[in-house]
Amino acid sequence: MNTINEKLPSDESKRSKGSIPGEPLSTGPLGIDIGTANIVVAQKRGEREITRVQLNAFYTLSYSRMTEIALLNEGGMFVKANGKLHALGYQAENFANIVGGELKRPIAGGILNAKEEDTTFIIKGLLDKLISNAPVENMKICFSVPGEPIDSAASIFYHEAIIKKYLEQKGYQAESVNEGLAVVLSELAANNYTGIGISLGGGMCNVCFAYLAVPVVSYSIRKGGDYIDAMSAEAVGETPGKVRIVKELQLNLAKAPVDKIQTGLHIYYEQLFGILAKSLQTQLGSTDRIPLLRKGIPLVLSGGAAAPPGAVEKFKQALDAIRLPVSISDIILAKQPLLTTARGALQNILSVESGK
Repeated sequence: MNTINEKLPSDESKRSKGSIPGEPLSTGPLGIDIGTANIVVAQKRGEREITRVQLNAFYTLSYSRMTEIALLNEGGMFVKANGKLHALGYQAENFANIVGGELKRPIAGGILNAKEEDTTFIIKGLLDKLISNAPVENMKICFSVPGEPIDSAASIFYHEAIIKKYLEQKGYQAESVNEGLAVVLSELAANNYTGIGISLGGGMCNVCFAYLAVPVVSYSIRKGGDYIDAMSAEAVGETPGKVRIVKELQLNLAKAPVDKIQTGLHIYYEQLFGILAKSLQTQLGSTDRIPLLRKGIPLVLSGGAAAPPGAVEKFKQALDAIRLPVSISDIILAKQPLLTTARGALQNILSVESGK
């Protein structure tokens, strides 16, 4: 029998800026980014925008009634499935740091992880901590989905269908939005939603060229922050977890690396940005759908992997090495890279409701 603990973790409010401690979001339209590394929910309440962030990860424990009771008493976030306890989100990170071992991901390379038997149930458990059942029938909710990968035979169809089905079971009227388009909707209102949105996530790079909010070219590459961590770790003989901490807390891509871990990160950021730039050249250059534009368009970088200082400058170097069929007026970093996709998903709902 599968059961879900309904309590939120005691440190949730510390980790989720703008969220209401202990209260899953529900009132009003919602936008959700279900990424490889994080799940982000955005909601508009009057003039306030509320966001909540949860680590999209789990840590599996052998079942023990004492451990289950201790987790309940602590307000721990977990699910029980098939005779095992799965600590979720930041609670899972705590176990990994204390007990040892790597976190597991219910999403791998941007889509549901088929190698983990309890993946769907774990995603449901995480979402239940972030959003309640719809307070009114058919309240609108918009969730992001990746573009179709150009470097993999994987399809997003099953991933999208499972997420939509579960949200509908919670009473929502669910619709999806391309992740790259969500970046454009969040950041490029001043440019009439015309430009290129790129989300650099943990498992994927999602790209969308949009014209007046209409996606013209969209796709994904199944490489992202996790790829950078794994390749750097292998190259310098460290664990991906240690490399990730250095990337998140110390890395500055605008400055020369100071040790072997930072050297590895610089090298694999340059490699990934080179792959991404060449994909833009190929994908935009192979279609006749590019409209005639009288001026250059902005390009927005977002997502957790775009957060290190110097990422914009490093990506610009990669773009300078290729030629695109459109002129780029500016390369900008999203205001809050981790929250951008969820905000774009929310904007997708709000624009429909306002008739814009």
